[in-house]
Amino acid sequence: MRNKKIFRLVAVPLYQGKPLYQSYLIVPNSDRRTQSLDDLSRKNFAFSDPDSNSGHLYTEYLLAKQGNNPSSFFAKAFFTWSHRKVVEAVAIGLAQGGAVDGYVWDTLSLAHPELTSKTRIVSKSPQFGHPPFVAGAATPKQDIAALQQVLFRMTHDEEGGRRLLDRLNLDGFVYGDDRLFDSIEEMARFVAETSNNASRK
Repeated sequence: MRNKKIFRLVAVPLYQGKPLYQSYLIVPNSDRRTQSLDDLSRKNFAFSDPDSNSGHLYTEYLLAKQGNNPSSFFAKAFFTWSHRKVVEAVAIGLAQGGAVDGYVWDTLSLAHPELTSKTRIVSKSPQFGHPPFVAGAATPKQDIAALQQVLFRMTHDEEGGRRLLDRLNLDGFVYGDDRLFDSIEEMARFVAETSNNASRK
């Protein structure tokens, strides 16, 4: 897990029974021709934010493996600062493609199908560790344990916790493991090294 000495893992959400999620590559539903990221060359593309794995890093990693980067591959790449706004940008054609958190897209499809129906999923990434709850390394252990107790008991609280989980489209929370995030760390390292090598040329 990145920043192991700075953060402590508190809990990981369970989505569809697993502490995992994916990045979705989406295009407008009217676009029936795009079949992969390669088809979006010289098109406008929407990312969520620079610190997002599903909404930025994974796509940047795919491009870096091909010797490309967002600024050279896309006609224009921009940040919406929200996964929902990535979906909105693609839905109205402001962007011809976008990278979005699959859990967010799935949850939006339940609450706002009129929005997600205007987009189409082109591809899904491998599964990654779901964005976790973390605490600073200096956080007292008793405080972390108290938060974990609240999160883990939500599935047994029919009045409040279960209802909130249903609204969040989650199944609960688990302790998780730092190794869930190894692939994300590896992608971030690869992108950084590729960028550094390119800047030296």
